[in-house]
Amino acid sequence: MRANETQASGTAIPEVPFTAPPGAPPGVEVLTLAELRARRATATDRAFHRPQRPAFHHLLTLDRGTLRHTVDFAAHELGPGSWLWVRPGQVQQWGELGDADGTLVLFEPGFPDPATVAAARLDDVFAAAVVHTAGADRDALRHAVGHLHHEYAAGADLPAEIHHALLRHLLAALLLRLANPAVPCGSAAAEPGETYRRFREAVEHGYTRTRRVEDYARLLGYAPRTLSRATLAAAGVGAKEFIDRRVVLEAKRLLAHSDSSAARIAGHLGFADAANFAKFFHQRTGTTPIAFRTEIRGAADRP
Repeated sequence: MRANETQASGTAIPEVPFTAPPGAPPGVEVLTLAELRARRATATDRAFHRPQRPAFHHLLTLDRGTLRHTVDFAAHELGPGSWLWVRPGQVQQWGELGDADGTLVLFEPGFPDPATVAAARLDDVFAAAVVHTAGADRDALRHAVGHLHHEYAAGADLPAEIHHALLRHLLAALLLRLANPAVPCGSAAAEPGETYRRFREAVEHGYTRTRRVEDYARLLGYAPRTLSRATLAAAGVGAKEFIDRRVVLEAKRLLAHSDSSAARIAGHLGFADAANFAKFFHQRTGTTPIAFRTEIRGAADRP
């Protein structure tokens, strides 16, 4: 993973762009955790363990050992058979690699073909960060990532365009298998309904402008009660809580990863002033914006 962190002005969060290693195919990289450890041992910067917001996908699976990884301020403990999926725009923080063994797949949003993007729901910003696998699913995914890693390393044996196409197909197989696990006999996979999908997309585009369920209902042509029922069924919370959680998440990202004042963040998120924002944030997190910023940055600076 070759990356240079860039700082934008205003309320922008520092992002880590994808850069392929020299001689590697563009848009994708596959490496073991042993290779990642070796790379970090020769690095001169200390940014690896600090919070970062990559502009590309991270897929990580463990074969041995454990690893702690934080995604959007939620800590996850990974073990053998676990898959971590960090999507572009999410904030992640690596724990110590220790002696964990596994494979890391990095790829840009535009690397998979559009059909794979849709079928594997790559744009679902609300998808679970961790997937635990077992049985046939675990074996199939292990073979898929092993094949991808083998072909990535053997690229010099093929013309560049053939190698690139092969990696795209193998990555598609892995993503589709991971996003659509086998369903035990007699049960069905729970897919979110159209109402909920439209609502969450509208929230993602509009949460900085309005937190009112009525506004989204009017925009989408539903009754507010319909949105709440659909969201409760798909996400386990009502529509208003869903909106508020999205606002809180972005507030945490901005507080942790920008130097913008609480007043500026309040304006960016659609609050009338810093006092209203602070009240909203405290009611939903139990702490003030400034206290949260101090705590999260202090934790990031600790070894």
